[in-house]
Amino acid sequence: MENGVSQKQTAHLASAEAQGPKQRGETVPAAPEGQPPALPPPARVQPRLVFHTQLAHGSPTGKIEGFTNVKELYARIAEVFGISPTEILFCTLNTYKVDMQKLLGGQIGLEDFIFAHVRGETKEVEITKTEDALGLTITDNGAGYAFIKRIKEGSIIDQLQTVCVGDNIEAINDQTIVGCRHYDVAKMLRELPKSQTFTLRLVQPKRAFDMIGQRSKASKCPSEGKIASGRETLRLRSKGIATVEDVPSEFEEEASKRVDDLLESYMGIRDVELASTMVETAIGKLNPEEFARGLDSMLGELAFPDEFVVEVWGAIHEAKSICK
Repeated sequence: MENGVSQKQTAHLASAEAQGPKQRGETVPAAPEGQPPALPPPARVQPRLVFHTQLAHGSPTGKIEGFTNVKELYARIAEVFGISPTEILFCTLNTYKVDMQKLLGGQIGLEDFIFAHVRGETKEVEITKTEDALGLTITDNGAGYAFIKRIKEGSIIDQLQTVCVGDNIEAINDQTIVGCRHYDVAKMLRELPKSQTFTLRLVQPKRAFDMIGQRSKASKCPSEGKIASGRETLRLRSKGIATVEDVPSEFEEEASKRVDDLLESYMGIRDVELASTMVETAIGKLNPEEFARGLDSMLGELAFPDEFVVEVWGAIHEAKSICK
């Protein structure tokens, strides 16, 4: 098979199921007397996960494999194209365009085509904070770069034609934010005093000639450049190894979307992986109090306010009721 998974190749993501019984500490049943010894059952071999990739501004197609998280993914892409991993700002799936609806997050379909967007020109913009909200939604690439995912129409930032969706926020008032998570960057911007003028240092993605002039509009042709959508996905985790899982259920997708919307409205961030983790944490919990304890255990450093936790709990249960 050319794309995605080759069934004849060996696995790269090790699991207990891929080991023989003696490797797992099991015993092989003894053969009846007078018969040759029974052979252990053949080891179950996982497919080798191979993905196709290109640089979004144009390049030959390369193949990558053997990664378990986003940082390792960027390292593999960088090896293929002979660049530094720090050149990669973010990746999109199945389109070379700066389309925030196609961002690579915590999951990759087994037949998805990965486009890597690399550093382009650097620019500095002076902004006067005339309102409490700037109109930015911030996300990050999981490897130290925060960037603009959405610009609210009519907002302060929307008036500045030099600031675009996809721009990496490299510094605020000469204070570098490389390595900061998106929620930290959103907090810094929220805490800037009203009426103050500040400077953003931005790095825009390198664009091909036909992409110059794009600002904040998502692709109107979602099928363009699409290869396929795998029925299984590779789930990348910030902690732990990657796993191959079934495509999320209708309930999980709807609940994650609702939680992601709440994250944007409360914190000015979007993070599908974080939203999915919160939905997983809610499964099996009987009430908001149990859910809050689960969030404290998993995501205590975010210190979500009680009213936000209750609203997330309600959104997840609304999703469950409409997806029955």
